[in-house]
Amino acid sequence: MSDAASSHGRPPAAFNESLLLAILAAVQFTHIMDFMIMMPLGSHLMRVFDINPGQFSRLVAVYGVAAAVGGVLAALVIDRLDRRKALLALYSGFILATLACALAPTYGWLLAARVAAGAFGGVASSLIIAMVGDVVPPERRGRGMAVVMTAFPLASVLGVPGGLLLVNAFDWHAPFMLIVGLGLVVLTLAALRMPAIHTERGNTHPLRQIAEIVRHPVHLRGFVLTAALIFGGGLMIPFMAPTMVTNVGIAEDHIWMIYLCGGAATFFSTPLFGHLADRHDKLRVIAGISVFTIATALVISRLGPVPVWIALIVTTLFFVTMSGRFGPAMAMISNAVEPRYRAGYMSLNSTVQQASSATANLVGGLMVVQAADGRLAGYDRVGLLAAGAFALTIAAGAWLRAAAPHAARNLPAEPVPEKD
Repeated sequence: MSDAASSHGRPPAAFNESLLLAILAAVQFTHIMDFMIMMPLGSHLMRVFDINPGQFSRLVAVYGVAAAVGGVLAALVIDRLDRRKALLALYSGFILATLACALAPTYGWLLAARVAAGAFGGVASSLIIAMVGDVVPPERRGRGMAVVMTAFPLASVLGVPGGLLLVNAFDWHAPFMLIVGLGLVVLTLAALRMPAIHTERGNTHPLRQIAEIVRHPVHLRGFVLTAALIFGGGLMIPFMAPTMVTNVGIAEDHIWMIYLCGGAATFFSTPLFGHLADRHDKLRVIAGISVFTIATALVISRLGPVPVWIALIVTTLFFVTMSGRFGPAMAMISNAVEPRYRAGYMSLNSTVQQASSATANLVGGLMVVQAADGRLAGYDRVGLLAAGAFALTIAAGAWLRAAAPHAARNLPAEPVPEKD
Protein backbone atom coordinates (compact mmCIF):
# COMPACT_ATOMS: atom_id res chain seq x y z
CA MET A 1 0.00 0.00 0.00
CA SER A 2 1.35 3.41 -0.88
CA ASP A 3 2.27 5.64 2.01
CA ALA A 4 2.00 8.57 -0.26
CA ALA A 5 -1.41 7.74 -1.50
CA SER A 6 -3.05 6.44 1.61
CA SER A 7 -5.13 8.71 3.79
CA HIS A 8 -4.66 6.64 6.92
CA GLY A 9 -1.51 6.91 8.98
CA ARG A 10 -1.72 10.71 8.88
CA PRO A 11 -2.61 13.31 11.53
CA PRO A 12 -4.86 16.26 10.66
CA ALA A 13 -3.52 18.61 8.01
CA ALA A 14 -2.81 21.37 10.55
CA PHE A 15 -0.12 19.83 12.70
CA ASN A 16 3.50 20.60 13.56
CA GLU A 17 5.68 17.68 12.45
CA SER A 18 8.75 19.00 14.27
CA LEU A 19 6.82 19.36 17.54
CA LEU A 20 5.42 15.85 17.20
CA LEU A 21 8.89 14.40 16.59
CA ALA A 22 10.22 16.35 19.59
CA ILE A 23 7.48 14.89 21.81
CA LEU A 24 8.17 11.36 20.58
CA ALA A 25 11.92 11.87 21.09
CA ALA A 26 11.25 13.13 24.64
CA VAL A 27 9.20 10.03 25.43
CA GLN A 28 11.99 7.88 24.03
CA PHE A 29 14.60 9.84 26.00
CA THR A 30 12.95 9.26 29.37
CA HIS A 31 12.53 5.55 28.60
CA ILE A 32 16.21 5.12 27.68
CA MET A 33 17.27 7.34 30.60
CA ASP A 34 15.34 5.06 32.95
CA PHE A 35 17.39 2.11 31.69
CA MET A 36 20.75 3.92 31.66
CA ILE A 37 20.34 5.41 35.11
CA MET A 38 20.47 1.94 36.71
CA MET A 39 24.15 1.57 35.80
CA PRO A 40 25.61 3.91 38.47
CA LEU A 41 23.20 2.68 41.16
CA GLY A 42 24.73 -0.78 41.57
CA SER A 43 26.80 -0.23 44.71
CA HIS A 44 24.09 1.88 46.35
CA LEU A 45 21.28 -0.61 45.73
CA MET A 46 23.42 -3.56 46.80
CA ARG A 47 24.15 -1.79 50.08
CA VAL A 48 20.61 -0.51 50.74
CA PHE A 49 18.81 -3.80 49.96
CA ASP A 50 21.70 -6.06 51.06
CA ILE A 51 21.82 -7.86 47.70
CA ASN A 52 24.69 -9.46 45.78
CA PRO A 53 25.93 -8.56 42.25
CA GLY A 54 23.85 -11.36 40.73
CA GLN A 55 20.68 -9.95 42.24
CA PHE A 56 21.56 -6.47 40.98
CA SER A 57 22.19 -7.85 37.49
CA ARG A 58 18.64 -9.23 37.56
CA LEU A 59 17.34 -5.71 38.19
CA VAL A 60 19.01 -4.68 34.93
CA ALA A 61 18.16 -7.83 32.96
CA VAL A 62 14.43 -8.00 33.78
CA TYR A 63 13.92 -4.62 32.11
CA GLY A 64 14.93 -6.00 28.73
CA VAL A 65 13.16 -9.30 29.25
CA ALA A 66 9.92 -7.50 30.15
CA ALA A 67 10.29 -5.25 27.09
CA ALA A 68 10.74 -8.31 24.85
CA VAL A 69 7.77 -10.22 26.30
CA GLY A 70 5.66 -7.05 26.26
CA GLY A 71 6.51 -6.58 22.60
CA VAL A 72 5.14 -10.04 21.71
CA LEU A 73 1.94 -9.53 23.71
CA ALA A 74 1.41 -6.01 22.38
CA ALA A 75 1.77 -7.23 18.80
CA LEU A 76 -1.49 -9.15 19.28
CA VAL A 77 -3.61 -6.04 19.75
CA ILE A 78 -1.68 -2.84 19.18
CA ASP A 79 -2.67 -2.39 15.53
CA ARG A 80 -6.32 -2.46 16.68
CA LEU A 81 -5.82 0.54 19.01
CA ASP A 82 -5.70 4.29 18.47
CA ARG A 83 -2.01 5.27 18.28
CA ARG A 84 -2.31 8.44 20.40
CA LYS A 85 -4.42 6.86 23.13
CA ALA A 86 -2.20 3.78 23.25
CA LEU A 87 0.97 5.84 23.64
CA LEU A 88 -0.54 8.04 26.36
CA ALA A 89 -1.73 4.96 28.26
CA LEU A 90 1.62 3.15 27.93
CA TYR A 91 3.59 6.23 28.93
CA SER A 92 1.34 6.79 31.95
CA GLY A 93 2.01 3.19 32.99
CA PHE A 94 5.75 3.74 32.54
CA ILE A 95 5.68 6.84 34.78
CA LEU A 96 3.73 5.01 37.49
CA ALA A 97 6.14 2.07 37.32
CA THR A 98 9.13 4.40 37.64
CA LEU A 99 7.47 6.06 40.63
CA ALA A 100 7.09 2.59 42.14
CA CYS A 101 10.85 2.11 41.62
CA ALA A 102 11.54 5.34 43.52
CA LEU A 103 9.31 4.29 46.41
CA ALA A 104 10.31 0.61 46.51
CA PRO A 105 10.72 -0.50 50.16
CA THR A 106 12.21 -3.93 49.34
CA TYR A 107 14.26 -5.67 46.66
CA GLY A 108 11.25 -7.71 45.53
CA TRP A 109 9.16 -4.56 45.14
CA LEU A 110 11.92 -2.90 43.10
CA LEU A 111 12.30 -5.99 40.90
CA ALA A 112 8.55 -6.04 40.17
CA ALA A 113 8.58 -2.30 39.43
CA ARG A 114 11.47 -2.75 36.97
CA VAL A 115 9.48 -5.46 35.17
CA ALA A 116 6.52 -3.08 34.82
CA ALA A 117 8.73 -0.19 33.69
CA GLY A 118 10.40 -2.38 31.06
CA ALA A 119 7.08 -3.69 29.74
CA PHE A 120 5.41 -0.26 29.45
CA GLY A 121 8.54 1.54 28.25
CA GLY A 122 9.56 -1.11 25.75
CA VAL A 123 6.16 -1.26 24.05
CA ALA A 124 5.92 2.55 24.02
CA SER A 125 9.34 2.68 22.34
CA SER A 126 8.27 0.36 19.51
CA LEU A 127 5.01 2.28 19.10
CA ILE A 128 7.00 5.51 18.68
CA ILE A 129 8.92 4.01 15.75
CA ALA A 130 5.62 2.94 14.19
CA MET A 131 4.17 6.45 14.66
CA VAL A 132 7.14 8.03 12.89
CA GLY A 133 6.48 5.68 9.98
CA ASP A 134 2.77 6.61 10.08
CA VAL A 135 3.22 10.37 10.21
CA VAL A 136 6.44 11.28 8.39
CA PRO A 137 6.32 10.82 4.60
CA PRO A 138 8.98 8.59 2.99
CA GLU A 139 11.00 11.52 1.66
CA ARG A 140 11.62 12.79 5.23
CA ARG A 141 11.42 9.54 7.17
CA GLY A 142 15.17 9.08 7.53
CA ARG A 143 15.45 12.43 9.27
CA GLY A 144 12.36 11.67 11.36
CA MET A 145 13.83 8.38 12.58
CA ALA A 146 17.15 10.11 13.28
CA VAL A 147 15.47 12.79 15.43
CA VAL A 148 13.87 10.10 17.59
CA MET A 149 17.14 8.14 17.67
CA THR A 150 19.00 11.12 19.18
CA ALA A 151 17.31 10.13 22.45
CA PHE A 152 19.77 7.24 22.75
CA PRO A 153 23.07 9.20 22.71
CA LEU A 154 21.59 12.00 24.83
CA ALA A 155 20.42 9.50 27.45
CA SER A 156 23.84 7.83 27.31
CA VAL A 157 25.59 11.14 27.95
CA LEU A 158 23.32 12.20 30.80
CA GLY A 159 22.33 8.84 32.28
CA VAL A 160 25.49 7.64 34.01
CA PRO A 161 27.03 10.96 35.16
CA GLY A 162 23.59 12.40 35.94
CA GLY A 163 22.68 9.37 38.02
CA LEU A 164 25.94 9.59 39.98
CA LEU A 165 25.46 13.31 40.59
CA LEU A 166 21.93 12.87 41.95
CA VAL A 167 22.82 9.87 44.10
CA ASN A 168 25.77 11.67 45.65
CA ALA A 169 23.77 14.87 46.26
CA PHE A 170 20.63 13.14 47.57
CA ASP A 171 20.13 9.37 47.58
CA TRP A 172 19.24 6.48 45.24
CA HIS A 173 15.58 7.60 45.02
CA ALA A 174 16.49 10.89 43.31
CA PRO A 175 17.26 9.62 39.76
CA PHE A 176 13.90 7.84 39.55
CA MET A 177 12.05 10.89 40.88
CA LEU A 178 13.76 13.04 38.25
CA ILE A 179 12.48 10.73 35.50
CA VAL A 180 8.99 10.83 37.01
CA GLY A 181 9.08 14.64 37.01
CA LEU A 182 10.33 14.81 33.42
CA GLY A 183 7.79 12.19 32.40
CA LEU A 184 4.88 14.15 33.81
CA VAL A 185 5.96 17.24 31.86
CA VAL A 186 6.29 15.22 28.63
CA LEU A 187 2.98 13.42 29.25
CA THR A 188 1.18 16.74 29.73
CA LEU A 189 2.70 18.16 26.55
CA ALA A 190 1.80 14.99 24.63
CA ALA A 191 -1.79 15.04 25.89
CA LEU A 192 -2.20 18.69 24.90
CA ARG A 193 -0.28 18.89 21.62
CA MET A 194 0.03 15.42 20.10
CA PRO A 195 -2.51 15.05 17.28
CA ALA A 196 -4.69 12.03 16.68
CA ILE A 197 -3.12 9.69 14.12
CA HIS A 198 -5.68 7.93 11.98
CA THR A 199 -4.54 4.48 10.94
CA GLU A 200 -6.20 1.59 9.19
CA ARG A 201 -7.49 -0.72 11.91
CA GLY A 202 -8.92 -4.09 11.06
CA ASN A 203 -10.83 -6.60 13.14
CA THR A 204 -8.56 -9.56 12.39
CA HIS A 205 -8.23 -12.07 15.21
CA PRO A 206 -5.04 -11.26 17.21
CA LEU A 207 -3.38 -14.63 16.57
CA ARG A 208 -4.16 -14.41 12.88
CA GLN A 209 -2.72 -10.86 12.86
CA ILE A 210 0.54 -12.18 14.32
CA ALA A 211 0.62 -14.99 11.78
CA GLU A 212 0.11 -12.53 8.93
CA ILE A 213 2.91 -10.32 10.22
CA VAL A 214 5.37 -13.18 10.62
CA ARG A 215 4.67 -14.91 7.30
CA HIS A 216 4.66 -11.74 5.20
CA PRO A 217 7.43 -12.17 2.60
CA VAL A 218 9.08 -8.84 3.40
CA HIS A 219 8.86 -8.85 7.19
CA LEU A 220 11.30 -11.69 7.88
CA ARG A 221 13.96 -9.77 5.96
CA GLY A 222 13.33 -6.74 8.17
CA PHE A 223 13.76 -8.88 11.30
CA VAL A 224 17.09 -10.20 9.97
CA LEU A 225 18.27 -6.64 9.30
CA THR A 226 17.31 -5.62 12.83
CA ALA A 227 19.11 -8.58 14.40
CA ALA A 228 22.29 -7.86 12.42
CA LEU A 229 22.05 -4.15 13.21
CA ILE A 230 22.01 -4.81 16.97
CA PHE A 231 24.36 -7.79 17.23
CA GLY A 232 27.69 -6.09 16.51
CA GLY A 233 27.20 -3.34 19.08
CA GLY A 234 25.96 -5.89 21.62
CA LEU A 235 29.27 -7.72 21.24
CA MET A 236 31.55 -4.69 21.47
CA ILE A 237 30.04 -2.25 23.96
CA PRO A 238 29.81 -4.31 27.20
CA PHE A 239 33.57 -4.95 27.19
CA MET A 240 34.73 -1.60 25.85
CA ALA A 241 35.16 0.09 29.24
CA PRO A 242 36.90 -2.89 30.93
CA THR A 243 39.37 -3.32 28.04
CA MET A 244 40.08 0.42 27.98
CA VAL A 245 41.15 0.10 31.63
CA THR A 246 43.03 -3.21 31.54
CA ASN A 247 44.39 -3.31 27.96
CA VAL A 248 44.74 0.35 26.99
CA GLY A 249 45.66 1.73 30.41
CA ILE A 250 43.03 4.46 30.79
CA ALA A 251 42.33 5.32 34.42
CA GLU A 252 38.90 4.30 35.67
CA ASP A 253 38.03 7.87 36.60
CA HIS A 254 38.57 8.89 32.96
CA ILE A 255 36.25 6.28 31.43
CA TRP A 256 33.29 8.67 31.61
CA MET A 257 35.03 10.77 28.95
CA ILE A 258 34.54 7.97 26.41
CA TYR A 259 30.76 8.03 26.86
CA LEU A 260 30.58 11.82 27.08
CA CYS A 261 32.53 12.36 23.84
CA GLY A 262 30.84 9.50 22.03
CA GLY A 263 27.34 10.48 23.10
CA ALA A 264 27.82 14.20 22.40
CA ALA A 265 29.25 13.56 18.93
CA THR A 266 26.49 11.06 18.13
CA PHE A 267 23.82 13.56 19.20
CA PHE A 268 24.96 15.88 16.40
CA SER A 269 25.91 13.27 13.79
CA THR A 270 22.76 11.12 13.92
CA PRO A 271 20.45 13.77 12.33
CA LEU A 272 23.07 14.35 9.60
CA PHE A 273 23.04 10.67 8.68
CA GLY A 274 19.24 10.78 8.67
CA HIS A 275 19.37 13.71 6.25
CA LEU A 276 21.72 11.73 3.99
CA ALA A 277 19.31 8.79 4.06
CA ASP A 278 16.51 11.04 2.82
CA ARG A 279 18.58 12.28 -0.13
CA HIS A 280 20.24 9.03 -1.17
CA ASP A 281 19.59 5.31 -1.36
CA LYS A 282 19.33 4.17 2.27
CA LEU A 283 21.24 0.95 1.70
CA ARG A 284 24.17 2.86 0.23
CA VAL A 285 24.19 5.15 3.26
CA ILE A 286 24.16 2.14 5.61
CA ALA A 287 26.96 0.49 3.62
CA GLY A 288 29.11 3.63 3.58
CA ILE A 289 28.77 4.14 7.34
CA SER A 290 29.34 0.44 8.06
CA VAL A 291 32.74 0.48 6.37
CA PHE A 292 33.96 2.93 9.00
CA THR A 293 32.20 1.00 11.79
CA ILE A 294 34.05 -2.16 10.77
CA ALA A 295 37.39 -0.34 10.67
CA THR A 296 36.99 1.26 14.11
CA ALA A 297 35.73 -2.01 15.66
CA LEU A 298 38.85 -3.81 14.45
CA VAL A 299 41.10 -1.04 15.81
CA ILE A 300 39.38 -0.80 19.21
CA SER A 301 39.43 -4.57 19.76
CA ARG A 302 43.21 -4.64 19.19
CA LEU A 303 44.14 -1.37 20.87
CA GLY A 304 47.14 -1.43 23.21
CA PRO A 305 48.46 1.27 25.54
CA VAL A 306 47.90 4.68 23.88
CA PRO A 307 47.33 8.25 25.08
CA VAL A 308 43.79 9.06 26.22
CA TRP A 309 43.17 11.39 23.28
CA ILE A 310 43.82 8.63 20.73
CA ALA A 311 41.44 6.28 22.53
CA LEU A 312 38.81 9.02 22.61
CA ILE A 313 39.09 9.62 18.86
CA VAL A 314 38.73 5.94 17.99
CA THR A 315 35.88 5.22 20.41
CA THR A 316 34.02 8.37 19.40
CA LEU A 317 34.24 7.38 15.73
CA PHE A 318 32.92 3.96 16.66
CA PHE A 319 29.91 5.36 18.53
CA VAL A 320 29.18 7.85 15.74
CA THR A 321 29.30 5.31 12.92
CA MET A 322 27.65 2.45 14.82
CA SER A 323 24.72 4.67 15.87
CA GLY A 324 24.59 6.39 12.50
CA ARG A 325 23.32 3.21 10.83
CA PHE A 326 20.15 3.09 12.95
CA GLY A 327 18.24 6.00 11.40
CA PRO A 328 18.62 4.83 7.77
CA ALA A 329 18.03 1.18 8.72
CA MET A 330 14.89 1.82 10.79
CA ALA A 331 13.53 4.13 8.08
CA MET A 332 14.16 1.39 5.53
CA ILE A 333 12.39 -1.21 7.69
CA SER A 334 9.47 1.13 8.36
CA ASN A 335 9.12 1.84 4.64
CA ALA A 336 8.99 -1.88 3.89
CA VAL A 337 6.16 -2.63 6.34
CA GLU A 338 2.57 -2.01 5.30
CA PRO A 339 0.92 0.65 7.51
CA ARG A 340 -1.81 -1.74 8.74
CA TYR A 341 0.90 -3.98 10.27
CA ARG A 342 3.35 -1.30 11.39
CA ALA A 343 2.72 -1.07 15.15
CA GLY A 344 2.41 -4.83 15.58
CA TYR A 345 5.50 -5.39 13.48
CA MET A 346 7.53 -2.86 15.46
CA SER A 347 6.46 -4.53 18.71
CA LEU A 348 7.79 -7.86 17.44
CA ASN A 349 10.83 -6.04 16.08
CA SER A 350 11.52 -4.75 19.58
CA THR A 351 11.60 -8.35 20.79
CA VAL A 352 14.05 -9.21 18.02
CA GLN A 353 16.26 -6.32 19.17
CA GLN A 354 16.24 -7.51 22.77
CA ALA A 355 16.95 -11.11 21.76
CA SER A 356 19.80 -10.10 19.45
CA SER A 357 21.35 -7.85 22.12
CA ALA A 358 21.09 -10.53 24.82
CA THR A 359 22.58 -13.18 22.51
CA ALA A 360 25.46 -10.86 21.59
CA ASN A 361 26.14 -10.12 25.27
CA LEU A 362 26.22 -13.86 26.02
CA VAL A 363 28.49 -14.70 23.07
CA GLY A 364 30.87 -11.86 23.94
CA GLY A 365 31.00 -13.04 27.54
CA LEU A 366 32.05 -16.52 26.39
CA MET A 367 34.82 -15.12 24.17
CA VAL A 368 36.46 -12.68 26.60
CA VAL A 369 38.55 -14.08 29.46
CA GLN A 370 40.96 -12.55 31.97
CA ALA A 371 44.60 -13.48 31.31
CA ALA A 372 47.16 -14.16 34.04
CA ASP A 373 48.60 -10.65 33.69
CA GLY A 374 45.17 -9.07 34.31
CA ARG A 375 44.53 -8.13 30.69
CA LEU A 376 41.28 -9.15 28.98
CA ALA A 377 42.04 -11.68 26.25
CA GLY A 378 39.69 -12.54 23.39
CA TYR A 379 38.43 -9.03 22.68
CA ASP A 380 40.24 -9.14 19.34
CA ARG A 381 38.07 -12.13 18.37
CA VAL A 382 35.01 -10.22 19.53
CA GLY A 383 36.06 -7.41 17.19
CA LEU A 384 36.32 -9.82 14.25
CA LEU A 385 32.89 -11.28 14.94
CA ALA A 386 31.43 -7.78 15.36
CA ALA A 387 32.97 -6.73 12.03
CA GLY A 388 31.26 -9.71 10.44
CA ALA A 389 27.95 -8.64 12.00
CA PHE A 390 28.38 -5.10 10.66
CA ALA A 391 29.06 -6.54 7.19
CA LEU A 392 26.00 -8.78 7.57
CA THR A 393 23.93 -5.63 8.14
CA ILE A 394 24.78 -4.56 4.59
CA ALA A 395 23.88 -7.99 3.19
CA ALA A 396 20.61 -8.06 5.14
CA GLY A 397 19.76 -4.58 3.87
CA ALA A 398 20.41 -5.71 0.31
CA TRP A 399 18.15 -8.75 0.88
CA LEU A 400 15.38 -6.48 2.14
CA ARG A 401 15.81 -4.04 -0.74
CA ALA A 402 15.60 -6.89 -3.26
CA ALA A 403 12.09 -7.73 -2.01
CA ALA A 404 10.99 -4.11 -1.39
CA PRO A 405 12.98 -1.70 -3.60
CA HIS A 406 10.87 1.25 -2.42
CA ALA A 407 12.17 0.73 1.15
CA ALA A 408 15.62 2.06 0.27
CA ARG A 409 14.42 4.92 -1.91
CA ASN A 410 11.92 7.67 -1.29
CA LEU A 411 9.20 6.09 -3.38
CA PRO A 412 5.65 5.06 -2.52
CA ALA A 413 5.34 1.53 -1.18
CA GLU A 414 4.30 -1.16 -3.60
CA PRO A 415 1.96 -3.84 -2.30
CA VAL A 416 3.67 -7.15 -1.73
CA PRO A 417 1.47 -10.25 -1.92
CA GLU A 418 1.31 -12.35 1.24
CA LYS A 419 1.99 -16.05 1.30
CA ASP A 420 -1.01 -18.30 1.26
